[in-house]
Amino acid sequence: MGLFSRLGGLFKSNINDMISKAEDPEKMLNQVLVDMKQQLVEAKKQVAVAIADEKRLKKQYEAEASKAQDWERKAMMAVRAGDDALAREALARKQEHGEHTATMQEQWQSQKTAVDSLKDQLRALNSKIEEAGRKKNILVARKKRAEAQQKIHETMSGLSDNSAFDTFDRMSQKIDQMEAEAEAGAEVAGELTGDNLEQRFHKLEAGAGAEQQLLELKAKMGLLTDGSAEVKGALPAAAGEESGAVDAELEALKAKLGK
Repeated sequence: MGLFSRLGGLFKSNINDMISKAEDPEKMLNQVLVDMKQQLVEAKKQVAVAIADEKRLKKQYEAEASKAQDWERKAMMAVRAGDDALAREALARKQEHGEHTATMQEQWQSQKTAVDSLKDQLRALNSKIEEAGRKKNILVARKKRAEAQQKIHETMSGLSDNSAFDTFDRMSQKIDQMEAEAEAGAEVAGELTGDNLEQRFHKLEAGAGAEQQLLELKAKMGLLTDGSAEVKGALPAAAGEESGAVDAELEALKAKLGK
């Protein structure tokens, strides 16, 4: 009947091609759905009008059929009364309404068939709109995923630029140089003081620690005898300490250590 012919473009159009041409695919799809729903509302109105016409034709058909039956009843009444002439007139009216009944029945059946078809089309249209809504959600999700992938690609492309990593390497080398210079400055400052006693004791403590670990390892391996065990933690006298006060303090230290 051509009622839904103007909707064909909405359903036959290539949505993917439309997305590629649209500035904002999501807005375009939302607008298409709005248009389709508006068309659905208009289609429902027209189907309702067609249904109303079908009901009107049915009532007219039923009214004519009722009139034909009523004139047949009147003709029977005239026959019982012995008035054949009146009965003939009543039968003529019955035939007239009978013809109208047949015509109205045909029109009603034709309208009813059309209405049933329109209802089927309306249900199909509603299903297509629901399907379009689901497809829209899928397409929007694909669009957002594509945008996310594109952003990730752009980010990774930026990170693939060696200049950023070269900057990190240069800064690392610069900091290494600064640390080395700081250590060198501290070492030079220590040398310039002329007092290397602290440094000598640091070396002595380092040597004593290594000697202690060696003794413990030999003891663990059973290589030390009771008479060969060395005194743990004994520190050799520092060279150059020849003054009496220092010697006395050294002897006191030895006594304290059990030497």
